[in-house]
Amino acid sequence: MAKRDYYEVLGVDKNVSADELKKAYRKLALKYHPDRNPGDKDAEEKFKEAAEAYDVLSNPDKKARYDQFGHAGLDGAAGYGGQGMSMDDIFSQFGSIFSDLFGGGGGFSSGGFHFSGFGGDPRGGGGRRTMMKGTNLRIKVKLTLEEIDQGVEKKIKVNKYVTCKSCNGSGARNNNFETCSHCHGTGIVTETRRSLFGQMQTQAACPYCGGQGKIVKDKCPDCHGDGIVKSEEIITINIPAGVSDGMQLSMRGQGNAAPRGGMPGDLIIQVEELPHDYFERQENNLFYNAFITFADAAMGASVEIPTLHGKVRVKIEQGTPSGKVIRLKGKGLPDVNGYSRGDMLVSINVWVPKSLTKEEKTMLEELNKHTNFQPNPTKQERGFFDKMKDLFS
Repeated sequence: MAKRDYYEVLGVDKNVSADELKKAYRKLALKYHPDRNPGDKDAEEKFKEAAEAYDVLSNPDKKARYDQFGHAGLDGAAGYGGQGMSMDDIFSQFGSIFSDLFGGGGGFSSGGFHFSGFGGDPRGGGGRRTMMKGTNLRIKVKLTLEEIDQGVEKKIKVNKYVTCKSCNGSGARNNNFETCSHCHGTGIVTETRRSLFGQMQTQAACPYCGGQGKIVKDKCPDCHGDGIVKSEEIITINIPAGVSDGMQLSMRGQGNAAPRGGMPGDLIIQVEELPHDYFERQENNLFYNAFITFADAAMGASVEIPTLHGKVRVKIEQGTPSGKVIRLKGKGLPDVNGYSRGDMLVSINVWVPKSLTKEEKTMLEELNKHTNFQPNPTKQERGFFDKMKDLFS
């Protein structure tokens, strides 16, 4: 039987992103996993087919060969010689992928080896029961350039799940539990079955007690047995200097609390940079437009320029043309890693009035008669593109 097109198998097109590819594979792997389809050979084949397709399309080199030559381009080079992937191949070669995709519970044993393809042994490798994890929370924090320049401490009110104080997160009134009769307190269930690939043993969190090994006999009236309740909490966030718009920071353990004493999720903070009245940002450099009079441009002057650290005076050389850029070293934003600081680029703009009085017109007409006021640019002044190269070098 001819192999199906890998893109068709996963239901994606050739321009699929890595995240979309992972989501498509996750959906199929969850649907056809042997634990969910015991004894179903068709589901097992589709499970292997999806894993093989993901293996190729998630690898840039294999994907390039496949896009150019199809299945023929992978013979002997994809790791399974065109014969398809076995269950051993999938769980051994893709253990880390399954851990990333599914995030916990379940494993696979074959040929004397145990593969923790679903986030490790449900007992945690040391007899521990499955621990549930709380969900992550996402918030946006708006920052000014001044706050980004110095770093800032923010106190944010967050509405989230917290541990129930009445039962200390156990979910049980007066700690009233009973041992789970289905898993006999181990928190895991094991199933052994025979297949074309020999004897296979699967382990998963007990569905009756959620991997806890015990069942709440008398539920806490405040959390109804979940061990968590909704509440508002003020969280202090220390934003480092140099962050940029769209950057994400993570605070481990500050997300939603997990049911019945599990591990809390994380708080994901997305930075939103507020527009500034004066400055434009490009990476760690700041841009500022300075407007001066024609007289100052012609005769030279000392003008005041704002920065994030107060005002500084900048010398305008005699004969400064409009559009000249002055670089103020170290007056930009710090690198988020603290290694360097950007510059401020000041663009000099000669202010031209939009209307003139009769007296002003007379004065300018008289000046315009003088040779010194007639355009006569040098070769260097004509080199617009050379100036642009210098600006961005």
